[in-house]
Order: sequence, then structure tokens, then C-alpha cells
Amino acid sequence: MPDPVKTKPAPTRRQAWFGWCMYDWANSAFATVILAAVLPVYFVSLVPTAGVTLPIIGGPLSASALWSYAVAGSMTLVALAAPGLGAIADRSRCRRRWLMILCVTGASVTCLLALAGPGRYLLAAGLFMLANACFATANIFYNAFLPALAQNHEMDRLSARGFALGYVGGGLMLLLTFLLIQHHDVMGLATPSQATRLGFFLTGLWWLFFSLPTFYFLREEMIPLPSVKSTTATGLRAMWQVWKELRDYPDLLRFLLAYLFYNDGIQTVIAVAAIFGKDELGLGTTSILGCFLMIQFVAMPGSLLFARFAHLWGAKRAILLSLVLFTVVTVYAYAMQQAWQFWLMGLVVALILGGSQAISRSLFGSLLPPGKNAEFYSFYAVSGKFAAILGPVAFGLLAQITGSNRMAILGLGLFFGAGFGLLLSVNVQRGREAALEKTP
Repeated sequence: MPDPVKTKPAPTRRQAWFGWCMYDWANSAFATVILAAVLPVYFVSLVPTAGVTLPIIGGPLSASALWSYAVAGSMTLVALAAPGLGAIADRSRCRRRWLMILCVTGASVTCLLALAGPGRYLLAAGLFMLANACFATANIFYNAFLPALAQNHEMDRLSARGFALGYVGGGLMLLLTFLLIQHHDVMGLATPSQATRLGFFLTGLWWLFFSLPTFYFLREEMIPLPSVKSTTATGLRAMWQVWKELRDYPDLLRFLLAYLFYNDGIQTVIAVAAIFGKDELGLGTTSILGCFLMIQFVAMPGSLLFARFAHLWGAKRAILLSLVLFTVVTVYAYAMQQAWQFWLMGLVVALILGGSQAISRSLFGSLLPPGKNAEFYSFYAVSGKFAAILGPVAFGLLAQITGSNRMAILGLGLFFGAGFGLLLSVNVQRGREAALEKTP
């Protein structure tokens, strides 16, 4: 059955860019409310203080342990499904269709989190695992359109615009949810718990509604036909096949390894920031949440600023600058003593966070062989998620061995140093030429 959208007039370049960026605006609501700020805190309130015992896993499991298993479980689903789906989507040209299916499913399941009332922690964990798996896998097909919509410096600009809109959209949804919880009585809601569940429902609606321009303006024919054969494997075997293919693109492989190191450091800084602020500086929940809101909105101009840097100096130099600044952040965090210093650190992180991620996404896309977008972006996404386990483990071990969160956060500088060194060895021009050599 033919795609009915193909009978409509082809979107202009401006419309295609707008449609692509709007998905960042749409799905960032899930990233802020469900992944980062609200659901993890709400989940703790659902789990009994004494912990729970589960079949096979055993127990007693604390709320944080159970949440960690839920996150790991969702990433396992992505690891098993995404590489094979990426290859199939490249081969059969159905990336847009998979993006729509995963978005609608993920948004619907997010809405169902409103049913996870008091004591229903297993329902909350199960729904979160499915929604997070859809969120992460949908991003693979979304990112696959980037190299087809822009080239070279324009790719940096488009990726940065997407991240910038995403930070604003996610920040607005987080602010709306925060206001619902703080003023639940004004909305006629009996408890903050009810307001929180309403926030989950609205987050799912936000994700779905603001994705509609993406579905309308993005077309499958925008992506070129595969220039090289896609794998037919699935699951972990597909990941292994893509890893072997990467040996044909040494600069792409070196960039990916660099990204795995420095992205691990970035994700760990974000993950432990709230704990560090509470334990080391005695910050309250409201102050920490306020800082996270500030980061969301300041990260928007930061993303656009680094796109400008990438245009003037090149994407590689822009990322190297961000890694130097992240290393400075770890040293500063080790020494800070006052609450205002935490906010200053948050400001610096906000300025470099979106830019480093946006330019990394576009630089990776510029090194891909044409037609292998979804397959290689699936590996980029899945390997990044698995590599991100190392940072928190390293932080925990350092904190346990030294008895100091400050020493642990200082140790994260090693991840940025390793990423910096590997990125220096990447020859971007040579990598782009190697990718084009595969074009028939």
C-alpha cells in the first residue's frame, strides 16, 4: 500500500528543517519529566521503605536499586531490537514509519503512567521500561534524517537548532509539571501525587502532539538509497556486524570511541549533580530543581553558540573546547563550598552541554556512508547507553574507596581526558572522504 504522504507536495527545505527540529521539542518533555526529574522522585514514593523482594532478582531491593534495574532493562530492550531494526529500516526504506510507530507507542505508554498510583511500583517500572525503550529507539530513526537534510557546517547548525528547541520544550514541560505539583489545590487536585500523575499524562500528550509536524514534513525519499549492503542480523549479532563494518572507516571508529568516553563523563556529571549538591552543599530539593530548570533554558543559546563555533573553527575544535571546559568543571566542583557556586557550575554546564551533544551528533552524521544512517545511528545510540554505565560505576567506586564525593567527581576528568586524546587523532576530512568512497 503506497504511503499517502507521497501524493502531497514535497516540503520545502525550511519546512523539512522545522519538522525535524520539532521532534526534539516534542520528545524532550519525556527526557526531562520522565527520565531526569519527576518520575524517579515519584517512583521512590511508591516503593516501601523496607524495600521489595522480586522473583529471580531477590531482595530486599531499595527504590534506587529497583529503578536502576528498570533503566537497565529498558536499555537491554533497545540493545536487542535497535540494531536489527536500523538495518531493516535502511534496507526497506521505512525509517519514517518506524519513527511514527515508536513515537505513538511511547507517548501512549507515557500517558498510562498516570495509572501508577500509590503502591503500584511494578506497573510504573514496567510502563517506564517500555516507554524508555520506545524513546531511545525512536531517536535512532529521527537522527537518521539529519545527514539527509543538511551537509557539513549546515549539519552542525541544524543539529544545534534541534537541541536548542529540545531544551526549551523540555524545560517548559518540566516547569508546567512543577507548577502542577506545587499548586495542585488550585487545579482541584487532592494531592501532589495526583498532580504528578497528571503531569505524566500531559507529557505523553506533549510528545505526541508536537511530533505531528515531524510526521507531516519528513519523507522517506529524503534519505538516499543504501550505497553498501545493510546487515540482515538482529539483536546483539547485528551490533557485532556493525562493529566489524566500522573497521572500514577508521576515523569514524576513532570518533565513536572518543564519544563513548567523553559522553560517559557528561552523562555522569548530570546524573550525580543533584546528589552532590544535596550531600556536599546541603541544597534543598527546590533549589536543585530550580538549577535544573535554569540549565534547560540556558542550554538553548549554548547549543546555538557552539554551532557558531563549529562554523568558525570546525566541529572537531568546538567539541575539544567543550571537553576542556568540562574538565575545568570537575576541578571546580571538587573545590566549591557555597550554594551560589553550584548555580555557577550549572550555568557553565548549561552553556556547553547542548553544544557538545549537538555537534557530536552532526559530526558523527557527516562521517557516515550514505544510506547507512539508521543502522550506524543505532550502534551510536546503543553503544553510548552501555558505555554510560562505566561513569557511574567509576564514581561510585571512587566515592567508596576515598570516602569523598569530591574526589569521585574529580576523577571524572579522566573520561574527558581520554575522549580529548582520541578525538585529536580523528582526521575529519579523511573520514568524510572514506565514507563517500563507498558511494556507487
